[in-house]
Amino acid sequence: MNETLKTIAKRYSCRDFTGTPLSGSDIKAIVEAALASPSGMNRQPWQVIVVTDKTLIDEIDAEGMKILSAADDKSSYERMMSRGGKLFYNAPCLIVVTTSSSAPAAMDCGILSQNIALAAHSLGLGSVICGMAGIPFSGSKGGDFKKRLKFPDGYDFGISVLVGKAKSEKEPHELDMTKVTYIEA
Repeated sequence: MNETLKTIAKRYSCRDFTGTPLSGSDIKAIVEAALASPSGMNRQPWQVIVVTDKTLIDEIDAEGMKILSAADDKSSYERMMSRGGKLFYNAPCLIVVTTSSSAPAAMDCGILSQNIALAAHSLGLGSVICGMAGIPFSGSKGGDFKKRLKFPDGYDFGISVLVGKAKSEKEPHELDMTKVTYIEA
């Protein structure tokens, strides 16, 4: 098996980070992998925002947990509390992908987030693609967070990826071959 397929096969969603800051070279490699992502008609409907200010990450995290705790449906809040009570799992790097409202943008941002996750794993780092990071950007402090993270005009939260040194490792999920249909000649 080649190195790319090994990286894909071994990558897992990390939900417990040590909090150790990333090196500049790791951040640069991850950003370059993100920007190498293909997009429909090469529109690149994203802006990548790399946040390593731990105080700001923790502030956004706390706001997200506050919003979850106030929701009528407590299931997401309870799930996050069972995983340590942090929306961002103590990650030292929050990569926010903002996007324009074009139709294929969600798919393009998904491709970009996967490139980030695979690049992180190939560097020996943990990652988790985190759609729940959008919660604090939709709350009462959302406008302030968007301003502080320098969201471009006309762009909204698309997806995020948390990256850092994993506190522990786990096996990737089992492959479910029932999800595949082969049509053969």
